[in-house]
Amino acid sequence: MIRHIAGIHASLARAFWAAILVVALQGAALAATVVPPGNRSVEQPGVPGASTKRTKAGGTTFEAKYRKVYSLLKNDRKLRSKIVKTAGKYGIDPMHIVGAIVGEHTYNVDAYDRLQTYYVKAAAYLSADLSFQYDGEDVDDFVQRPQFADCTSADSYQLWTCRERVWNTSFRGKSVDGKSFPDNRFAAVFFQPYYAGQTFGLGQMSPLTALQMSDLVNQVSGLPRLDAAKPNQVYETIMDPDLTLNYVAATLRTSIDAYARIAGFDISQNPGVTATLYNIGNPDARAAALKRENDQRAANGEPPRYPEENYYGWLVNDKMAELQALF
Repeated sequence: MIRHIAGIHASLARAFWAAILVVALQGAALAATVVPPGNRSVEQPGVPGASTKRTKAGGTTFEAKYRKVYSLLKNDRKLRSKIVKTAGKYGIDPMHIVGAIVGEHTYNVDAYDRLQTYYVKAAAYLSADLSFQYDGEDVDDFVQRPQFADCTSADSYQLWTCRERVWNTSFRGKSVDGKSFPDNRFAAVFFQPYYAGQTFGLGQMSPLTALQMSDLVNQVSGLPRLDAAKPNQVYETIMDPDLTLNYVAATLRTSIDAYARIAGFDISQNPGVTATLYNIGNPDARAAALKRENDQRAANGEPPRYPEENYYGWLVNDKMAELQALF
């Protein structure tokens, strides 16, 4: 009985937190300049050579990969329902989640034909021998180095964003204390035990991004907090669609909030822009850079530059009518 009552209180707390998030988003949007739906660019920006090469090596095309993920969405009513339900928890339009999934599976890894395959893959990670480390040093030990002394936030997003920033400024491509570190992303060096730089699951998410979103997902959805010392738990979460959709939604929500709070733009009506940020990451830093640029433009009497979609987000906006028709 006590356990049942505690469960009810937890559910009410999560519902309350979700409602607070929605109100916060609406409040921020009222004070921000709305970025309208659709593409700012008439033509699609160039697709990186690595994506083109990977697609050709797989004997396929971007259009074929898009059609494959579109078919997954079209043929799986339960998946569409999960997307809608998850989007509601985080106060975002379902098309933001759809855009992230479509962009990732068009330009990165092919979608599986059936959602069930993702569940099978998730189960496989439970027994795999995984570790988050580089050259024999676990990431938990690595972030105890003195360079990370200022990364003390109790919030997982702020904590891991700070650690990523320290990696870029103090370790990336450098030799520190007699040890050389690769000129590569923090996520690729420490968090990809199988394939450096590769992302995983329905949302093609990096373990580092999942760790950043851990607290927000715990607050909204009640899922256990992730721990870098438990890589199997992190990978299982990324691969299980029922779990990872929460992390996809949290990542998109974080980008929307960052651009409203920092840059003064409401991007909640443009899934192509949120998909772009899902693709390139670091929304706080990018929003701050846009704010600085627009402050300078204002000082020069020039109009502000709006957030823009990259090749990935451009496709999402271009296909939006077709994708919306599924829902």
